[in-house]
Amino acid sequence: MKLYILILISFISYSNLFGQKLNTKIVFVIVDGISADVLDKIETPNLDAIAKKGGYTRAYVGGAKDGYSETPTISAVGYNSLLTGTWANKHNVWGNSIKDPNYNYWTVFRYAKENRPELKTAIFSTWLDNRTKLIGEGLPQTNYLKLNHHFDGFELDTLNFPHDEDRLYIHKIDEMVTDEAARYIKDESPDLSWVYLEYTDDMGHRYGDSEQFHYAIAIMDNQIGRIYKAIDFRRKEFGEDWQIFITTDHGRDKETGKGHGGQSDRERLTWIVTDADGINDYFKNGTPGIVDILPAMLRSLEIGPERSREFEIDGVSITGPLSVSDLKASIQGTDLTLNWKSYNRDKKLKVYLSTENGFKNGIYDHYKLVKKVKGNSNSTKIDLSKYPSSFYKIVIEGKHNSTNAWVISK
Repeated sequence: MKLYILILISFISYSNLFGQKLNTKIVFVIVDGISADVLDKIETPNLDAIAKKGGYTRAYVGGAKDGYSETPTISAVGYNSLLTGTWANKHNVWGNSIKDPNYNYWTVFRYAKENRPELKTAIFSTWLDNRTKLIGEGLPQTNYLKLNHHFDGFELDTLNFPHDEDRLYIHKIDEMVTDEAARYIKDESPDLSWVYLEYTDDMGHRYGDSEQFHYAIAIMDNQIGRIYKAIDFRRKEFGEDWQIFITTDHGRDKETGKGHGGQSDRERLTWIVTDADGINDYFKNGTPGIVDILPAMLRSLEIGPERSREFEIDGVSITGPLSVSDLKASIQGTDLTLNWKSYNRDKKLKVYLSTENGFKNGIYDHYKLVKKVKGNSNSTKIDLSKYPSSFYKIVIEGKHNSTNAWVISK
């Protein structure tokens, strides 16, 4: 009997060990200023190898052109759109000075620390402001958020990295950032990491569409390969589950390739590479935005934002099942017209309406369920005469996700 009990206990323990789902570890990388049309011309064997495991797609930044969410195609603005899953009308970063971020729209690091405080977080960055201003480490507005590891700020170290006109010091910093990211991933296995590499954008600004810019992209691909080698080491040696998301923050102007910041097609044209399992139809056949990476990372980390926060996220996940995406809203008279794309055509969708925007000040908004619609209808109209206002927030919610839009009547 004792032997039977021991065997049974051993079997249960063994079954539990191999029946448990592995915690997914996330690395996201922003490589600065590479429009998709340029990337498509350059040999990038490491990005290509990663994309073969998951996928590659053209994507966009800049919010809705000429709409309420139009967002400058500027570096820090793009970073924060990825970090928060929202456009600048919400996160309030409009330029590289990062004057007054709205921390009520949480970054992926805030979601991680508030929902799963055991997760080990890290940043490897050429630019200090990514941690101190965008993530807002240690600030009361972010509940004194603290990362477990940071390796950044070297652009301020002019002794070891004297600034030169050719910006080679940025290349040297990127190399050091890459080496530390690879080392830390290999040795410490963080759960959520951000790697930021700048040199490509510097070469774009200095030389535009040129051999120098193309060579910087080849260097970047090599750096990605070194980081990914560390990820593969953890997979093979420790059986860990990892995902990587790689993207850029903006494209380049069509005239010379030296500038960005506007709303031309090329300045908005970006891309996403990932090895994630379960990339969905939206990733494969749609045009994802930079804001769509956050929901995918939260899914992989098994973090479900509370409903009031989920209703504010502008992105929809590029992995896993979806109910709805691409919500568009317009007003004519008292008629609100909504259009969307459905993925579960036989499932009902709920339409919510709010005339408040207290969320930007940390106050949760009240939403009213105004309609239930068939998913396959892809459009509906709502009579707004019952809800007089000059401002509306609309949310469509399905089984797998929600998406939102604003309407500002003039």
